[in-house]
Amino acid sequence: MQKTAVVKSNDPIAAQLAPVGRETVQDRVYLELRRALIGGLFEPSQVLTIRGLADALMTSTMPVREALGRLITEKALEALPNRSVRVPPITLERMDDLLRARILIEGEAIALAATRMASRQVSVIESMLSEWDEMRALKLKKDVDREVTLNQSFHFEIYRACGSAVLIPMIESLWLQSGPCIRVAIYAFSEAGEVDTAHFHRSIVAALSAQDATAAREALIADISRPFNFLRNKLQSEAASKGMS
Repeated sequence: MQKTAVVKSNDPIAAQLAPVGRETVQDRVYLELRRALIGGLFEPSQVLTIRGLADALMTSTMPVREALGRLITEKALEALPNRSVRVPPITLERMDDLLRARILIEGEAIALAATRMASRQVSVIESMLSEWDEMRALKLKKDVDREVTLNQSFHFEIYRACGSAVLIPMIESLWLQSGPCIRVAIYAFSEAGEVDTAHFHRSIVAALSAQDATAAREALIADISRPFNFLRNKLQSEAASKGMS
C-alpha cells in the first residue's frame, strides 16, 4: 500500500501555510469573469447562467456561483429571479453615474501620476501608442479584443504611477462596471465611420511628458467621456425615433 505523507504539527513551514482547497478554483473563476467583464466580453443585458459559465470554464457550478455572488455585490452583475444573472443594461442614468465617478477618481489618479511618472514610464505608454498605430495600419478587420486590451493597458500603466493604493481598486471597480458599455461604444464608433481615436491618448502622453497635471486631467476627461457621450446620443436618438413611430 502507498503511504500517505504526514506533516508533523511542529513543522515550522506547516505552521505558516494554509491548506490549499477549493478557494483556489473560486478565485481563478472570479478573476476570469472579472477580466471578461472589464474587457467587455459580455454585452449589456446579456443573461448568464451558472451552468453555461461552468461548462465554458470547465469547472463545477459551486465556484461559478460564488464568483457571481461577488460580482453582484460589486454591481458588475444583476441577479434575476430565475437564479440566472445578467450584465446590467445600458441606461442614461447608469452611464451618467459611471462617467461622473470615473471623471472624479481617474482624473485624480492621472493628476497624481503626472508629477510622478519617470521618462521610462512615459516611454512605455508611448510604445503602446506605436502598437495602436501598427494595428490601424494593417487595415484588417477591426480587432476589438486587441483594442480593448491596449486601451486598458495604456490607462492602468498610468494609474499605477499615481502612488495611491486606495485609488487603484476603486478604478478597477469602475472599469468592471464600464466594460460592457465601452465595447458597445467601440462597435458604434466603427459603424459611424470613426477611425482614429488614438489622438486622445496622444494628448494624454503629451501632458504627462510635460508633467502638466491639469492638462493630463483634461485630456483624460475628454478621452473617457467620448464613448459615454456617444452612447448617450445614440440612445436618445433611438428613443426619439421610437417615439415618432
